[in-house]
Amino acid sequence: MKTNELLLDAFGRIRETVEETLEGLGGGALVKRPGGTGNSIAWLIWHLGRVEDVQVAAAARLDQVWTSQGFVERFGLKLPKEDTGYGHSSAEVDAVRAEPELLLEYYDAVHRQTVRWVETLGDQDLDRIVDRRWDPPVTLGVRLVSTIADCLQHVGQAAYAKGLNAASD
Repeated sequence: MKTNELLLDAFGRIRETVEETLEGLGGGALVKRPGGTGNSIAWLIWHLGRVEDVQVAAAARLDQVWTSQGFVERFGLKLPKEDTGYGHSSAEVDAVRAEPELLLEYYDAVHRQTVRWVETLGDQDLDRIVDRRWDPPVTLGVRLVSTIADCLQHVGQAAYAKGLNAASD
């Protein structure tokens, strides 16, 4: 197995879990916040899409799907267009509302861009420095693994929140 095939498998698992988590959910379940203050499923799925979009677009030197494909307008969130959810207040978490179809459509578009780019990568590409603000500087390989880890955590949280919703109904 080539390194990029391993990365594609990992990103594919995120995509599968996003779809499974959104399946059968309506608006109320999407915005319900575990314990009243936890992140909602809508916020978690939107956020993980933004994380992957921002990180991959920067590393690949591509436009973000969020802005280039009109999702910022389609979501219509009262947030800055470059917002990813990092450091959101409780009110900002509440502001992220979207139907499951739109959340999945956005993530699918991000995933397609990720796949097209990762398919082109060779092992030597993973050593390229993508962020010199850290010591040691961050390589592309480390950035991709970090992105996968973050997105898997968030989709796992969303799946857990879905289970909590089902248990309380």
